[in-house]
Amino acid sequence: MIIIKNGKVVTADKTIATDVLIKGEKIAEIGEKLHVEGSQIIDAKGKFIFPGGIDMHVHLNLYFCNSYSENWDSATCAAACGGVTTIIDYAIQQKGHTLKEAVEGRMKDAEGKVAIDYSLHGGITDWNEKTKEEMNYYTKNGIPSFKMFMIYRKEGWMADDGILFSALEETKKTGALIMLHAESAFILDLLMERYHTEELMKKYGAYCHSLSRPCFTEYEAIQRAATWAKVTGGRVYIVHISSSEGAEILKKAKADNVNIWGETCPQYLLLTDEVFKKEKGHLYATCPQIKKKHDKEGLLRAIKSGDLQVISTDTCTFTTEQKDMWNGDFTKIPYGMPGVETMVPTMYTHLVKRHKLTLNKFISLISTNPAKIFGLYPQKGTIKVGSDADLIIFDPKKEMTLDYKKLATKCDWSPFQGMKLTGYPEITISRGEIVAKDGKFIGKIGRGRFVPRKAGGKI
Repeated sequence: MIIIKNGKVVTADKTIATDVLIKGEKIAEIGEKLHVEGSQIIDAKGKFIFPGGIDMHVHLNLYFCNSYSENWDSATCAAACGGVTTIIDYAIQQKGHTLKEAVEGRMKDAEGKVAIDYSLHGGITDWNEKTKEEMNYYTKNGIPSFKMFMIYRKEGWMADDGILFSALEETKKTGALIMLHAESAFILDLLMERYHTEELMKKYGAYCHSLSRPCFTEYEAIQRAATWAKVTGGRVYIVHISSSEGAEILKKAKADNVNIWGETCPQYLLLTDEVFKKEKGHLYATCPQIKKKHDKEGLLRAIKSGDLQVISTDTCTFTTEQKDMWNGDFTKIPYGMPGVETMVPTMYTHLVKRHKLTLNKFISLISTNPAKIFGLYPQKGTIKVGSDADLIIFDPKKEMTLDYKKLATKCDWSPFQGMKLTGYPEITISRGEIVAKDGKFIGKIGRGRFVPRKAGGKI
């Protein structure tokens, strides 16, 4: 048993000075002056007690561009060190294969390697009657969310408007959720081809990645998705929104009672596309890419107003050696950046300290809202009696400069290198077990479990 004393418990609803008793894997009691003989005492004086972070958008051990991103064990250890206690990864169906093959293969791949709890989203790339049946089966059996792509036409992954429309119709019946990568495939392919010349790549370098993906390639697709969700009555969640206009479309659709939700990521709140002009600008390539200053500002407004409901990272870690494989061709950069380990502290510094977001709103973004939308609540995402004892003892006064060399990730760079942080996780508890302390993983690799989720989640 563990008793956390003298701290302030922070949930999406309230902040109170109280003790927390953990028995086994669960929160057993919340109250003042708790005492159970033989308990381990954690003195959290001057600290916050947060529910564990939930990063519901990660890509771990992903094979891309003839190379693997960071593997399950090191990535989930890093997540724990940063205060994240649950991740949701993807089981992407391959063309000509079943969704079941993807899910079972991904779970086998993760077995014995995950340090914190995890779940999966299905990934649909081959829509047919069999896939529809599997989608409805998994919705009832622990995986009620499914990724679809409005791009990757040449790869054969693209869901055209008819496919998306049909899938959304199913979600109205079952309570499933379509997670949508929204970019306009034909315009995007046209612009990428237009900038894919020796002359322009020599002139602009990695900035071609930005020039070929203007904001309208995202927000036009989000508008279509919102329209089909409204017409079908289906349920859609827009992943990694990077444009201010995209967030505005979400706002208007929500006001029109469309079942639509959305997330943004730290890279879109902290950086602008000026990073692509750096000597190592290609390191910052993601899909969709980091946008303009007005997008950064617009996304912050959307976060503060509640028009965007979740912060996730879209973590997909590649080393500098892997990123350097581009050899000056922006179409060959492995897309993705590290982020799961730094989500909680960077967003606390940026949103709470710099921009005066309330602690309760912060917790809703990094923990409670993803738990509710994706069917984990109240098992996770809050601090309640009976909930999993997934907790962060957070020191709001700890000051440090972010340095990838001091992080647990194996990645040899960070997009936020040199950022001045105020506030950092001191202890991370996953299902009642202390798994990280002072930025070091002290738990056991392989202890993480697959967590089934419920359909129909919303906030």
